[in-house]
Amino acid sequence: MTISSSLNAGVAGLSANASRLAAISDNIANSATFGYRRVEADFESMVLSTNGGSYSAGGVRATTQRLIDQGGSLVSTSNPTDLAVRGRGFLPVAQTSEVAVSNGNPQMLLTSTGSFRTDSLGRLVTESGLVLLGWPAAPDGTVPAFPRDTSSGLMPVQINVNQLTGEPTTSVSLGVNLPATETDAQASGAPQSLSVEYFDNLGRSETIQVTFTPTVPAIGSSNAWTLTLADSAQAGAVIGEYQLTFDDARTTGGTLLSVNALSGGAYDPATGQVIVSVDGGPIEVGIGRIGTSEGLTQLSNSFAPLSITKDGSPVGNMVSAQVDENGFVRALFDTGVTRTIYQVPLVDLPNPNGLVALDQQTYRPSPESGSFFLWNAGDGPTGDIVAFAREESATDVAGELTAMIQTQRAYSSNAKVIQTVDEMLQETTNIKR
Repeated sequence: MTISSSLNAGVAGLSANASRLAAISDNIANSATFGYRRVEADFESMVLSTNGGSYSAGGVRATTQRLIDQGGSLVSTSNPTDLAVRGRGFLPVAQTSEVAVSNGNPQMLLTSTGSFRTDSLGRLVTESGLVLLGWPAAPDGTVPAFPRDTSSGLMPVQINVNQLTGEPTTSVSLGVNLPATETDAQASGAPQSLSVEYFDNLGRSETIQVTFTPTVPAIGSSNAWTLTLADSAQAGAVIGEYQLTFDDARTTGGTLLSVNALSGGAYDPATGQVIVSVDGGPIEVGIGRIGTSEGLTQLSNSFAPLSITKDGSPVGNMVSAQVDENGFVRALFDTGVTRTIYQVPLVDLPNPNGLVALDQQTYRPSPESGSFFLWNAGDGPTGDIVAFAREESATDVAGELTAMIQTQRAYSSNAKVIQTVDEMLQETTNIKR
């Protein structure tokens, strides 16, 4: 019985070390595989109950575990849609074959890195057929609220290169200095004008004609101007008229003292803005707050448009896309406009090592991994997303080769045990002779 148990223990040792060698071989084979998480083999002794003075060898059992929570280092690349997770969390992906079937929502898989490039439909896909998933943004670039405990809101990230888009103008800021000498008695009273371009809802270029007309008093200085705003899209119709008075005090000289709306929207002293209605809708025009020099001023003897800023853009072509550290996919247009089109969340689970490992460095949630939650990248326990980067394999080749030597010696030793048992059994057989 004891000799037979020794033979069984030797066989168990061979099997356990063969399993460990298989894990080592897998790790070394994937030492250059991006996103690979190494497999570790552990040995557990098997103890058989004994009676009296006899002892039976129980042998050993090998168990393997993929260390999914231990990632590799990041390396830089030249592709803006090469993505890697720095820290905790996984990128949500799906098989393109499941997306093509369109039979409900595709199964969400997880990966830590991927080299995504657009396919014929503009979707971000890897060479192995994984499509990146994300939440679609609204036309204004905001991402609606989606449920975080399910993947039902995730869609394939699709980038329509050469897509046309335009941004209507909704805000204009006027930074203009008006000549104080023009409000003195016996001044010429000539109006000062400038044109401010804006873009309507269809991306067409229109202008707001801005005219400053000084109030010339009989004596002294009035420090007063009439601001008139006219819209070219409405055949030059006046859309706002305001009476401006500037301060001439020692400490606040040249700043706005009061604004009186003659027509158009009321002046908001908290924001320093008036709202006027052009042909396409309302536009906020910033002229500055009372007592500050952030907008209109009246100083010296020169008319100087110092800073005219506005939002909006003409129609432009999408030329590329990038993913920032918070997972927002931003489309870049040849007009210089950037618009958010998707948000890629990071998936986190209580026990990453409980994930089911699949091909192509992907994983599937399981009861052992716990329930997943979709976080904004960089929020909560998750790390951030790094573009122009890939995650290297977590394999330490030097450590694996060292473990291979140990495994080889252990395997040889177990083979020697079997050989010794065979010789002892042979001696037992020879007793009969």
